[in-house]
Amino acid sequence: MSYLHQFVFGIYPYIALAVFLFGSLVRFEREQYTWKTDSSQVLHRGNLRLGNILFHVGIIGLFFGHLVGLLTPVAVWDALGVSHGFKQGFAMTAGGIMGGICLIGLLILLHRRLSDPRIRAVTKPGDKVLLLWILITLGLGLSTIVVSADHMDGHEMVLLMTWAQHIVTFRGDAAQYVEATHWLFKAHLFMGMSLFVIFPFTRLVHVWSGFGSVTYLTRAWQLVRPR
Repeated sequence: MSYLHQFVFGIYPYIALAVFLFGSLVRFEREQYTWKTDSSQVLHRGNLRLGNILFHVGIIGLFFGHLVGLLTPVAVWDALGVSHGFKQGFAMTAGGIMGGICLIGLLILLHRRLSDPRIRAVTKPGDKVLLLWILITLGLGLSTIVVSADHMDGHEMVLLMTWAQHIVTFRGDAAQYVEATHWLFKAHLFMGMSLFVIFPFTRLVHVWSGFGSVTYLTRAWQLVRPR
């Protein structure tokens, strides 16, 4: 195992997580006026609603699908009687559907942003980098479905699950589990981890606000004094 592989898949995940968490905290503390989505709806609506809905439904589905699929211990699936091959097939199907929905929405949003002169004029370089980064990451993820279709035994999927679970439990041998996996999986993992690195410096920070809005469900009643 090379030092580069050990760094990228054994150390870099913690760097990405640290930048993601502390970078978001620093931005919220120091630059709250930039904490927004920078919506371009007032400039041109077009097919914004359709692209926005498809993109968000797809990417939210992918996020929670990866979260559950990678971090649920293999022993749990075995105890439930779910074979590795069935889980891989289900993950490929669900990931393909959610990824396809996300891709269509992203392409609609990209076309709208780059084809309209007014929107293109206010689009920041960081926005272009972000959209391109998500597009490449998504494309790599969808490409792994083709690779997975060649071996439906679920072995490579278990390796990826073991890697992710060893990372979140701070075990030093995590990198070795993805050493023999296909390069598309490695590229997808790297692009996905790097997305967390650029997260605090882009409009993606509004995701925190989305999760934070759930607290309104348990918010105390507001007391308004009568005149």
